[in-house]
Amino acid sequence: MKVKYKKEIYGVPFNIPTNVGDEYKYVKEAFRNRYLAGGGYFTKKCQEWMRKKFSLNMSLLTHSCTGALDMSAILSDVEDGDEVIMPSFTFVSTANAFVLRSATPVFVDIREDTLNIDEKLIENAITKKTKAIVVVHYAGVGCEMDAITKIAKKHNLILIEDNAQGFYAKYKNKYLGTFGDMSAISFHETKNLSSGEGGALWINKQKYIERAEIIWEKGTNRNKFYRGEIDKYTWVDVGSSFLPSELVSACLWAQLKSAREVTIKRINDWNLYYKGFEDLEKEGVLQRPNIPSYCEHNGHIFYILLENQKVRSKLIDYLKDNGILSVFHYIPLHSSPAGKKYCRINGNLPVTDDISIRLLRLPLYYGLRKYEIMRTIHMVKKFVK
Repeated sequence: MKVKYKKEIYGVPFNIPTNVGDEYKYVKEAFRNRYLAGGGYFTKKCQEWMRKKFSLNMSLLTHSCTGALDMSAILSDVEDGDEVIMPSFTFVSTANAFVLRSATPVFVDIREDTLNIDEKLIENAITKKTKAIVVVHYAGVGCEMDAITKIAKKHNLILIEDNAQGFYAKYKNKYLGTFGDMSAISFHETKNLSSGEGGALWINKQKYIERAEIIWEKGTNRNKFYRGEIDKYTWVDVGSSFLPSELVSACLWAQLKSAREVTIKRINDWNLYYKGFEDLEKEGVLQRPNIPSYCEHNGHIFYILLENQKVRSKLIDYLKDNGILSVFHYIPLHSSPAGKKYCRINGNLPVTDDISIRLLRLPLYYGLRKYEIMRTIHMVKKFVK
């Protein structure tokens, strides 16, 4: 298909935060309500929407996905000497949450197809010290949750989903974030739905609800006081200020109401990229993402895997020179200074090492236009030629 372009170079940023149009209206409403601290009207609206939509036991908005992960580590009661299995190909917050509680992250390798934790390597990493398993649904593509859930139950381990990238995506017709004992959600400005900074902790097990609410409210039983269950509240457990402000919640409320529309748009844009690179994959020039037939992704990331790091670096520079910003992703945690200090590796991580130097993420955001996608595809093909 021939695509015509205007003569001038278009600037195509890597990301523009999602804006559905009603954010300003609800932020103004929050000001009119004269209540901007956390736990107000919009916080409750967002939490109830997610609880019903995803059939959760509880949903608590947090100031970030990092905060939600921190809460999950506290709820897991991990301590010095405990181990938590997770992939090294993830953001630092996944590991940091447990390091802050003096536990040791244990890294296992990822799969070549989905770039998710390799479920076949998990059991070999389990020891008497293992307390939990943390899975990361990379690019909104579900991990092998049937197998992983079975392993967690067999060894009586806590299962946590780092679902920062998987909002509205599914594994075998079930929403990601609803498999584990708890899961962490991100509404950072790079995510499909964005409140600038923001996140949520989803609780899927009844036994964590009461304590989660206390940890969320700085270690106090303030929510019981608000509900009239006690005549005064006090400090009863560890905790912190994990609540977002009402301004953040108001912004998020506008986007939750448009969640389906945003997801469909991103998937359609993802499909344009996928179709556009079909010929280059057949020629062996690059690899496109692999989506198992039983997974429904959410169009969060479109990446290509190139021959090697040198080719990737040259392509990044070439696209930048032509007004298109593309980026690589994680530097594996096991190769970082803090990773070497606080964590350990179970076996070698050859797939993680290889993928991390070949993966390139292309522009993908809610306001992206079709001609910008086609131009990006065109410039990658021009670089190859």
